[in-house]
Amino acid sequence: MEYFVYIIYSESLDRYYVGHSQDLDDRMSRHKGRRSKYTKNADDWKVKYTESFSTRSKAMTREREIKKKKSRRYIEFLISERKG
Repeated sequence: MEYFVYIIYSESLDRYYVGHSQDLDDRMSRHKGRRSKYTKNADDWKVKYTESFSTRSKAMTREREIKKKKSRRYIEFLISERKG
């Protein structure tokens, strides 16, 4: 199985959210459907960045690494590096 760390962005809130999931499509439908506690204030979330991992524990570790930095600049750096 593959697990994903993802970063999504809401233009209306001007906010990023970092999470992990095994089924990114289902997870995005929950974010957009306002069925997620931390993202329920908007329905315009878009995936800006993903990384894939072979285990859930590796994905969770990476998610914590990103969140621990508490840095919008770091998140935007990751996104810009992925674009090229």
